[in-house]
Amino acid sequence: MTSILTGDIINSRKKSDAFWLQALKETLKTFGESPNNWQVYRGDSFQLEIKNAEQALYAALKIKSYLKSTEEIDVRIGIGIGKKAYEDVNITESNGEAFINSGFAFDNYLKKQNLAIKTPWQEIDEEINIALDLALLTIDSWTQNSAEVFNLSLENKEATQKDIANILGITQGRVSERQKRAGFEPIMNLETRFRKIINQKISEK
Repeated sequence: MTSILTGDIINSRKKSDAFWLQALKETLKTFGESPNNWQVYRGDSFQLEIKNAEQALYAALKIKSYLKSTEEIDVRIGIGIGKKAYEDVNITESNGEAFINSGFAFDNYLKKQNLAIKTPWQEIDEEINIALDLALLTIDSWTQNSAEVFNLSLENKEATQKDIANILGITQGRVSERQKRAGFEPIMNLETRFRKIINQKISEK
């Protein structure tokens, strides 16, 4: 059981490639090597495999917050969870249930929201996609500062607000305000819930 993230840059044609491509590759590199673990293709699209499926939402949040914090760029991401039937050197040439589900989520669910999931379990899809729809009310309105604090808080879970304040050169109070505006605590509660239910479902198979 694995997870595949299929995504693309929103309104990429309105920006030069150099404006967002480097930032996208920088964050994808933190998950592994290209072209086996991730690949950018068709100019503004990408695929990424997160082999621990319960970490798929974390990866999506990391990508979205990093891009918004560096270049104020947003992405659409369809998460697919399932089995992998064939593995190629290039991730875009691999296939299986996870790839099919990711493509289905991208092609069908992202017409109304820019982050969605398709799994082998319909009840999980319904619960998580409703929760994501609500979370996106906050995520879609992230400013560059909010996304930056969210990303730092996400990547440094043991860091205190004071630690993050020192990194950014702002006050602890400002960090607290930006975390609240970014919806950090409730969104991370959703991420924790996601991990729990995906782990439970995988262990049942």
